[in-house]
Amino acid sequence: MARVLLAGCGDLGTALAARLVAAGHRVTALKRTPPAPPVPGVDYRCADLTREAPDLAGATFDQAFVILAPGARDAAAYQALYVHGIARLAETFAGRVGHWFFVSSTSVYGQRHGEWVDEDSPTEPATATARCLLAAERRLAASGAPATTIRFSGIYGPGRERLLRQIAAGEPVQYDPPTYTNRIHREDCIGALELLHRRALEGRPLAPVYLASDDCPAPLGTVARGLASALGLPPPPPQAGTGEQNKRCRNDRIKALGHRLQFPDWHAGYLPLIAARRTPAPEA
Repeated sequence: MARVLLAGCGDLGTALAARLVAAGHRVTALKRTPPAPPVPGVDYRCADLTREAPDLAGATFDQAFVILAPGARDAAAYQALYVHGIARLAETFAGRVGHWFFVSSTSVYGQRHGEWVDEDSPTEPATATARCLLAAERRLAASGAPATTIRFSGIYGPGRERLLRQIAAGEPVQYDPPTYTNRIHREDCIGALELLHRRALEGRPLAPVYLASDDCPAPLGTVARGLASALGLPPPPPQAGTGEQNKRCRNDRIKALGHRLQFPDWHAGYLPLIAARRTPAPEA
């Protein structure tokens, strides 16, 4: 039985907490607001890392998963949470966490010409928010305890259907020049976190960084056309210009650990979501 701290317990954290409790581990979760509904067996503590240190005096943990979500997608919110909040968290639990896991993003790569990237590629973020994420990675890596960063690409799945909503609304998409999109289903995110958790408990070596994405980066225009067709809609209208990022993400390192994707490409992940949208809700 391990003692696990979850700093942040939203969608991914809640799912991970449920699986850890089911496996017999003791889980403490930090949240800004009370959970609704709570996961049975989780010890919840209210804490806003942008304002205060959590009140867990003397508690020690075998592992800590940092799975945070800012209140807004702007530089100020990211600075408050990922720079100041992470510093506060690391200082509070200095010497009291056996292994840190930090959920980051592939936005820390600033490549713009369709390059393939992996864990060893240069990280030169193009945005202020991504620079805050990279600062958080480095702060936990310097905490004095083993630390592993997991950089997820665009997460989608039930409750994370923004691209489908955009296509249904007829929002324009860039087709030319092609810009690549990298995605991972939420279930495969949770599977990756479980895998890293188990390996750390077994005392098996982990790299400092893992990139987690599906097997098939694809031009956004190709994905948009395919999803529009599956939705029974015309292709979205074209949008001129170039995006802030344009890269293709490799997942070789985490797959070498034994990570098996339930949804290896966008077809496998999005088509069930579209089918669920078409299924009538059961009558009350």
